[in-house]
Amino acid sequence: MKKDEHMENRYIDNAKAAYAARDYQAAIDSYVECLNDDAVEKAPGDLGFLYHQIGNAFLSLHDFNSAVDAYQQSVADGAYDACGAVNCNLGKAYAALRKYDDAVAAFEIATSDAKYSSRYKAHLGMGNALLKMGKNAEAGASFREAALDPSNPDPTKALLNLGVCFMALDRPADAVQSYESALQFDMDPDTRNKMYANLGQAYVACNQMQKAMNAFEAALADHTYFLSDSASVDYSRAATAVATGTAAMAPIVANDDEAFEPDMSGLDVTAASVPQAPAHDAYEPDPVHYPADAYGYDVNDDYASGDDRFFNASDEELEKYSKSIARQDRKRRNVGLKIAVFLFALLVVVAGLGVFAYAKGYGFPTAESVVSGLFADTSNPDKYFAKGVSSDSVEKDMASVVQDDSITVNGVERSMSSSTVYVTASAEGGEDVQYKVTLVRDFVSWKISDVELYFPSMADSSSTTADSATASSNSAPTGTGAVEQGANGAGAAQPAGTDGAQAGGVSVAGADATQEQGAPAGGNADAAEQQPTNNAATAN
Repeated sequence: MKKDEHMENRYIDNAKAAYAARDYQAAIDSYVECLNDDAVEKAPGDLGFLYHQIGNAFLSLHDFNSAVDAYQQSVADGAYDACGAVNCNLGKAYAALRKYDDAVAAFEIATSDAKYSSRYKAHLGMGNALLKMGKNAEAGASFREAALDPSNPDPTKALLNLGVCFMALDRPADAVQSYESALQFDMDPDTRNKMYANLGQAYVACNQMQKAMNAFEAALADHTYFLSDSASVDYSRAATAVATGTAAMAPIVANDDEAFEPDMSGLDVTAASVPQAPAHDAYEPDPVHYPADAYGYDVNDDYASGDDRFFNASDEELEKYSKSIARQDRKRRNVGLKIAVFLFALLVVVAGLGVFAYAKGYGFPTAESVVSGLFADTSNPDKYFAKGVSSDSVEKDMASVVQDDSITVNGVERSMSSSTVYVTASAEGGEDVQYKVTLVRDFVSWKISDVELYFPSMADSSSTTADSATASSNSAPTGTGAVEQGANGAGAAQPAGTDGAQAGGVSVAGADATQEQGAPAGGNADAAEQQPTNNAATAN
């Protein structure tokens, strides 16, 4: 089918004019109007043509998803006879979306279309996609096909990329043959400079340092080209070898077959990626697009590294490189210093929090946890008592402790060196028993030093008894003074005075005893009350 044979020429002419003027959106609009105009007769294959051109316009706008949709609509029209061109551009759209598997599949369909007169474009696109996937051997085979295609007006780019594949496969001698074959063709100065630079790297890999120097100097001859980092390293190595007289002159051994027809079966190694080729319209006479950096490809060899170069082509480059390395070193050191400062500050904060918690009476495990452990495991008290507490004291304290796995903590008095925990435990009969547990420091933890029964009324009773004892003590000297005066006045013949003195003395003693015991249980108070009676009976 002729492209616009059965369609309104007005739409097609407007779209072509807009496309030629690079107004791709206007071209899309014209094609869509033609597509939607039911008055325009559309013969078999016309829909495929319209969607093909819409896809080309979307491709030029870098709207790759829309381009994929349009191309898929185009290939769905079985009557459209440009299957190869559509699939070639479909592969480019997929590659731009990094869908390399889909791209390779589309390129393979394009290369199998015998009617497609520009199959070298599909071979180039497939080679680029395979390089992205790390399949260097298969990529080299595709570039070889592109270079051998008689319809390819400029095989130099394919030969250059083929050399890149050989370098990635560690076959520099074959790369040399590929580059030298490409140099036999006419090419623009920039491409030729890049070709010579890659040839120089291949010669270095072959240990042909003098030839490498010649190639690098040819690349730099017009002062418009700058070597990549890896090429600069190779240039320095070659210059050093030539200057010191260590340049090897061993012959280059290539395959017996022609330079770009090697046996690449079974060879597949990872190589640095090659930027994706920008898409182009297969129907328009646009210049062929190739990977932007394919001819500046950094060879993935064992010795080329931007961090280990020692020489450069000029003092200016050497100074620039040294400054760059110094900046990188400073940056690395600053990052390490910041990390060290952060970690130190974090340690200081953690240590400060630990000291604060220690001073406030906290520990690990906490005092409450130690007490809970004792009541839950009464059969193993030595685990919880301090080492300074004797076994007799431990046994005495544990005599009143009841087993309870879930005691209630009523309160905690904390200090840096000791803490007191008030707890309530449930006995087997269901009654609650309260305890006062005293703990001492054991490094960061706590150990128990004393356990005693605790009654909340003890504090009130202690206070009341102490007041009574103080009053009795204050009255004792007065009674004693009176007795002493009686004794002095009547002499020893006053037994009643003596009895009074004894009674008074017993009263004072009773008061002292009461004050010391605190009378918490009432037993001592009864003894104090009975003491005067016993003394009086003895005197009588």
